Amino acid sequence: MNETDNNINLIYAKLLSEYSYQGWWPFLDHEGINPTKTVAINGYHPKDYNFPKNGYQKFEVILGSILTQNTVWPSVEQALTNLNKLIEFKPESILKFATGNQNEFKEAIRCAGFVNQKASYIKNISEFYIDSGDEIPSRKDLLSVKGIGNETADSILLFAHKQKQFKVDAYTKRIFSYLGYINEKDNYMVVKNFFENNFNGDFSKYQEYHALIVEHAKRHYSKKPYGVNDKILNEFKI
Repeated sequence: MNETDNNINLIYAKLLSEYSYQGWWPFLDHEGINPTKTVAINGYHPKDYNFPKNGYQKFEVILGSILTQNTVWPSVEQALTNLNKLIEFKPESILKFATGNQNEFKEAIRCAGFVNQKASYIKNISEFYIDSGDEIPSRKDLLSVKGIGNETADSILLFAHKQKQFKVDAYTKRIFSYLGYINEKDNYMVVKNFFENNFNGDFSKYQEYHALIVEHAKRHYSKKPYGVNDKILNEFKI
């Protein structure tokens, strides 16, 4: 094991020690508590990787993965809550409602922003899952759906289907470019491949690592200059 490989795993252990298990993805019908309480409060399930436990929860993750594009989680949670009052989280039901009740559907998700765009994307992904049935989609097939980019595809595969795909976001780049492991201008796939080649863990650890990165970054990488007060991970800077 080389130094980079070892450090990527040690950083995971350090963050886990600091913040504990995060229990992502949060669900509307689960009463679990967020251990750090820095964003949403309810719906988390630390150390329980059996979620999603049914098709409704699985599609809730898929909807949330689209709604969270370019917005904050509380807005997504509100949009999901609004939808949940109107329709069950099944692709057939969502597509029928979004097509037949366009104004009501858009009003429900308006709080998540980019309403016309996201309404279209949700219809696209609903049609995709109706066609694909119960099969776990390939990453390539997900990316063929208009509105599904790299980050959304990995979010769906990791949190809805429990597939070992590392999800990269802006926080990931901020932390690990500051520490010297990647270049801030590296594209998505370069960073994704870097983690998948250097981090040892199953899908549950991939879920935790992403959640821990977000939790840590909210505290130390939200404002420039990023990381200057990061005493927790400074020992891993190269």
